[in-house]
Amino acid sequence: MERHTLSSRLTRIGDEIHKLTNTLDAMRVTDTETYGHNYEELSLDAALRAEKIACSLRNLIYAANLIPKPILMEKTAQVHGIAIHHNETMVEIVLPGLMPKRVKRINTTFLTDPLYTALENYMQKNSVPRFTNCVVCFTHIFDETLSAKRVRDYDNMECKQLLDTAAAFLMTDDSGLFCDAYHTTEFGEKDCTILTIMETDYFPVWLGTKKERAESISDF
Repeated sequence: MERHTLSSRLTRIGDEIHKLTNTLDAMRVTDTETYGHNYEELSLDAALRAEKIACSLRNLIYAANLIPKPILMEKTAQVHGIAIHHNETMVEIVLPGLMPKRVKRINTTFLTDPLYTALENYMQKNSVPRFTNCVVCFTHIFDETLSAKRVRDYDNMECKQLLDTAAAFLMTDDSGLFCDAYHTTEFGEKDCTILTIMETDYFPVWLGTKKERAESISDF
């Protein structure tokens, strides 16, 4: 990469890091009880800015041809804690906690690119079922040590891009003709999201095990 171009991109990234630092400083001094809405807006801004910085650094690595994208995305998936498991009736994908829907256009490849690579690698090594008629379940897990006010409406969660990525590998189609969708919220040790895709007939069994958990909050 030409030196001037590299320097310009690094400068823009540095500017974003400076803005992120300022936002974190503002979060540090904001009274979360009195100004909860302000704190929420600051934290969302910080998270989105951090994603933007990460994607910009990835693009810089690609442009400089430093590390092949599949290798970088495999390492990124590990950092995100993306994990995939399956049996003959279902596939379970563990993901970081999902962000609210974007209020402005932000690069959504922060999670979809590493998820794509993780699925591609897993499919190459395992015989995984491909579902035609199925149920798609998003389990949103929130850190039980933090405020329950963090729990969001299901229609405010950014799920579509991740489902589109998973469907390319695991489903005939993700339209309502072929699958039903279900969301549930739980409290656990840390924030994460579990995407489960299963045969339609297995859903009552899966749902029964979920309802046995007293701490589960469900909306079917």
